[in-house]
Amino acid sequence: MPAPNSSAYAALDAHRYESSELTRGPWDPGHQHGGPPVALAGRAIARAAAALGMTHLARLTANLLRPVPLGPLRIELATDYAGRNVAHFSASIYGEERELARLTAVAQREQAIELPAVSLPQAPRPPADLEPIVFPHRVGTVGYHDLVELRVAEGTLTRGPCAVWFRLRHPLVEGETPSPLERVAVAADSGNGISAVLDFKRYLFVNSDLTINLLRPAQGEWICIDARTLLGPAGGGIAEARIFDASGWIGRSTQSLNVRAR
Repeated sequence: MPAPNSSAYAALDAHRYESSELTRGPWDPGHQHGGPPVALAGRAIARAAAALGMTHLARLTANLLRPVPLGPLRIELATDYAGRNVAHFSASIYGEERELARLTAVAQREQAIELPAVSLPQAPRPPADLEPIVFPHRVGTVGYHDLVELRVAEGTLTRGPCAVWFRLRHPLVEGETPSPLERVAVAADSGNGISAVLDFKRYLFVNSDLTINLLRPAQGEWICIDARTLLGPAGGGIAEARIFDASGWIGRSTQSLNVRAR
């Protein structure tokens, strides 16, 4: 296992990883936050895509089948189709005995091309102008709240629409510099939590999936998730977010919510 507070995962071999306490989510001391395992599977997909010359991961979708326990994980990967400019991948995350999550992704070949200038949304207030905040929900001494640093750019955390900058304090995998995709995936699964519109003590609103669409790779350490939660009349909901780096808009994410009273 990684040394305490050193990384989210330690690679045991090309497919197996040991989870550290930095992956612990805010709701159950034995379960991981969704961001780190999605990022870990995204890392495997991105490496397979890069080997085919597809260096831009345009979409990553994770179906979260079960809570991911703290413990050993195994990533299984398949190339579903590889064309000249686009490739499709699938991956599964396994615990010791069963499948925990299933992912699909679309990768593209990057190439220089001249295009008309297009105006894109600008990033919220930069993190250098903001103060770090304390993660409001946690269980256990060490967890996701130690893996990431947060700074609120707009709104109020867990009080409706909110934009929060995320920065990884530690590597995703021991001994590695986190990739742009890993930084985005670790942060994007928090859109539901930061933009909550319901009282955590009275309601559950669990996301069982995450989809990330990226216009380009992120630049720099900081990722901003500008999220809002929308609720339907019969227990359904959506958390949607615009994703920024310091240079501006880079993509968006969505999460399907199952809402119910405690």
